[in-house]
Amino acid sequence: MTASAQTVPFPPSAGSIRQPFRLEHTPLPEATGRDWTRRAIELLETEAARSPDTPLLKLDVPELSGIDVYLKDESTHPTGSLKHRVARSLLLFAICNGRIGEGTPVIEASSGSTAVSEAYFARLLGLPFHAVMPRGTSDEKVAAIELHGGRCHFVESSKAIYAEAAALAVRLGGVYLDQFTYAERATDWRTDNIAQSIFGQMRSERHPVPDWIVMSAGTGGTAATIGRHIRYRHLPTRLCVPDAEHSVFYESFVNRDAALTCERGSRIEGIGRPRVEPSFIPEVVDQMIKVPDVASLAAMRVLSRRLGRMVGGSTGTNFFGLCWIAGRMRDAGRAGSLVTLICDSGERYRNTYHDDAWMGRAGFDTAADEARIEAFLQGGPSL
Repeated sequence: MTASAQTVPFPPSAGSIRQPFRLEHTPLPEATGRDWTRRAIELLETEAARSPDTPLLKLDVPELSGIDVYLKDESTHPTGSLKHRVARSLLLFAICNGRIGEGTPVIEASSGSTAVSEAYFARLLGLPFHAVMPRGTSDEKVAAIELHGGRCHFVESSKAIYAEAAALAVRLGGVYLDQFTYAERATDWRTDNIAQSIFGQMRSERHPVPDWIVMSAGTGGTAATIGRHIRYRHLPTRLCVPDAEHSVFYESFVNRDAALTCERGSRIEGIGRPRVEPSFIPEVVDQMIKVPDVASLAAMRVLSRRLGRMVGGSTGTNFFGLCWIAGRMRDAGRAGSLVTLICDSGERYRNTYHDDAWMGRAGFDTAADEARIEAFLQGGPSL
């Protein structure tokens, strides 16, 4: 026998007899195992294709000479808010990660708008949807969730929504989407996102590259997408994140401490959190300011009057932050453009933020702050 024809034991050992190797494996799946996944993705893609991009509005403020103000109107989505984009991405992310299949119950912790959009997409996919939210969430948001077939579960504290949503998912054998963790990673920050849309729509404007984009943080996912896209495109635009009064994002940013918490939940629905959410990425933020709730609601009312239609409280926070930046640009003699977002429609807050009796019971008197903001927009002192 030649050397090339010799049989060598495996693994080689003195006096051993070669045994055939044993391979452990799971049962082979059926060929049709991904049919539902394929159909679900097609439904989400079809819905995106028939939903037009949201408009970029130019706000007429003649007294801010040389500074152009733009509002990306996310309230025109089919579900009425910025969270339409996030909800689609979260469902698609969970499906493509193999977490959601046919009939899987979907659970979310949400103060309202995300749950409205997720309920819409869950119904599109034939999935049962459950939202865990703080008691006191606006009746309009609750009604919108139920309109899309979702069920609402209430907790007394905003800090309790996380654990209750996770526990509910276990009880129902479902999936907790967890927007606070996955919002920043479910969206592709390189392309086909809100930041790309903004820069594309600005292309023909007088100052096509915004000096600043102003976007408050709920999960932090949208701010992360914008900040990352700015860096990816090598743009000089800076990102300002105004924070709500009862929220820890600002303090975390200043102190670089992600372990901070606060006991009281935000009074501006949709933004501000009692803990630093995993989707909040401070490294892509250039500036933060802390906006008192009364100033946010005053700015909401001022902008609503100027637009001739109601906007929500988080949009007020955004608009106050934009006015703050605009004042510093004006005082420095700088021209340029500023962009912020209309997060949702004020119709969802007709019986709360836009109701004088409710505002009085909640302890909000916005008259003085409204006057300050109006004065600034008419050429008065900076905020």
